[in-house]
Amino acid sequence: MLKILLVEDDELFRLGLRIRLQQEPDIEIVAEAEDGEQAVEFAYCYSPDLVLLDIGLPGIGGIEACKKIKQQHPHLPVLVLTSRSEKPLIARLIQAGAQGYCLKGVPSESLILALRSVAAGASWWDQTATTEIKAAFEEEKQRFPSPVKTAPSQLESPLTKREQEILALVAAGKNNQEIASILYITPGTVRVHVHAILQKLEVRDRTQAAVLAIQKGLVAPELLRD
Repeated sequence: MLKILLVEDDELFRLGLRIRLQQEPDIEIVAEAEDGEQAVEFAYCYSPDLVLLDIGLPGIGGIEACKKIKQQHPHLPVLVLTSRSEKPLIARLIQAGAQGYCLKGVPSESLILALRSVAAGASWWDQTATTEIKAAFEEEKQRFPSPVKTAPSQLESPLTKREQEILALVAAGKNNQEIASILYITPGTVRVHVHAILQKLEVRDRTQAAVLAIQKGLVAPELLRD
């Protein structure tokens, strides 16, 4: 059973979420919080498996609540559900330790898949967030171009060819199931490779791995093309 702490200050929206999520036989809403302080308190009191967190909360707010929750419970995954998508917010969510981000209005099936993926240890970033992150990297590369262009064969990457392929697909916003279909391997094999990638790059999650790969040129440029 996946135990979820639901944090949302809009009562009607929270009710709709609760009704839809409780239709799933393996999901249980163990507590509901209306503000940031309650979110931090209930994360401690109810020991959920995952926090589904709105950002525009009264009190300390969603981002600060996320930081406090992650400080107290480093391994408790947080999936953000919000109507906001601006680039600075996405960067702050990553810094706060959120494992995922979905826009309100996402199909319920996608939200449930995101919840299960994040609970299983994966990251889940809305395509809007992925696009913003990639755009930020392109802007940074234009502002600070590398003086020497390294050929793909000369890349000093700790990753194997297969790991580079998987990391490139992660950077393109693909989830484990999609990567498995593209590469004709099982989702379990993808999870093993992703775990190895995180270990080798010494990063916490998939998003940080993609950031590092693009910044350091660990993935051959042609692999990053959609």
